[in-house]
Amino acid sequence: MSLILAEKGMHMSTIEKDRNLTTLINVFTVAPERQQDLMDVLIDATASVMRKLPGFVSANLHKSLDGTKVVNYAQWRSQADFEAMQRNPEATRHMQQAAQLAQHFEPLLYEVAFVDEKLSS
Repeated sequence: MSLILAEKGMHMSTIEKDRNLTTLINVFTVAPERQQDLMDVLIDATASVMRKLPGFVSANLHKSLDGTKVVNYAQWRSQADFEAMQRNPEATRHMQQAAQLAQHFEPLLYEVAFVDEKLSS
């Protein structure tokens, strides 16, 4: 999978404590019948706008099995890069579309404080 992504110019997310990135975790609450619509808007925003902006590192979208949540876990090089994205007219248009589909959303910025992985046996 890594090779396929690298060939397409894409990178997988790496979660490391000392990587010094800004992480956006945005939890959307959505009606189950709108969950895929919201996913489609977020995927389009990432593919057509976000990944082209300075400081973008990665985005990961998760959808809850009950259909009521969508979580965007995105990494940015810095808080300043994230804030610049928020002022970009194309990005703002996509964010407004997502907000209209969601019942509620809570975007917060984080830093990685701890990571643990199971060792290979």
